[in-house]
Amino acid sequence: MLGLSALQGSGKSTFAAQLVAAARARGWHALAFSLDDAYLGRRDRARLAREVHPLFATRGVPGTHDVALVERTLADLARASPARPARVPRFDKGRDTRLPPSRWRRVGAVPDLVILEGWCVGIGPQSTAALARPVNVLERDEDAARIWRSTVNAALAGDYARLWSRLDRLLVLAAPSFDVVVRWRNEQEDALRRRGAPQAMSPARIARFVRHYERLSRHGLRTLPARADLVVSLDASRRVRGVRRRD
Repeated sequence: MLGLSALQGSGKSTFAAQLVAAARARGWHALAFSLDDAYLGRRDRARLAREVHPLFATRGVPGTHDVALVERTLADLARASPARPARVPRFDKGRDTRLPPSRWRRVGAVPDLVILEGWCVGIGPQSTAALARPVNVLERDEDAARIWRSTVNAALAGDYARLWSRLDRLLVLAAPSFDVVVRWRNEQEDALRRRGAPQAMSPARIARFVRHYERLSRHGLRTLPARADLVVSLDASRRVRGVRRRD
């Protein structure tokens, strides 16, 4: 399994699709599975918000995915057949909820290549000391007791670390900095706004939304290149400015 990690809006889904097309051109049975499609729906996140911390109402950070569903899906793909096809979940971001299983993609053969893509794929936990200082106003004002970010960090050290351990290779699309994420994320959301998706976010909401990701995005930019098998460096327009392979 290939892990593909990149910040929001960097084009990782498009790149994953290109990798799948290239693999198929070689005669491989390949597919991409987005970690986003395993997000918990609004109701489950509302429960987390009540029971753990209000910031878990917003999807995105570790702890807001159904990691067990990802692992079951990978196991099903490893034994898929026409008689027992695997079902790959799908999440509707416009409605902020997972689609019913009847609308999930069916895969009737074991893939030669599975690409697991997501903004936090491969990111490891931070030290306890690193959690002490807030990285933005969201953490300062709404997570002063560090409950939210500590819970996220514990999830990274637990279920997510177990999932990352299944990766055979890790490919990173490296953004020039975290500062481009708001612009890239607005460009993504424009498509939802144009089609009138009920949960499409305004630019103001996006500015708040991306603050949920800032800590781990900056952490990933610092740490993932050293762990990756291949790093593709991007500029602010998503053009490739360099490629580095692990020696």
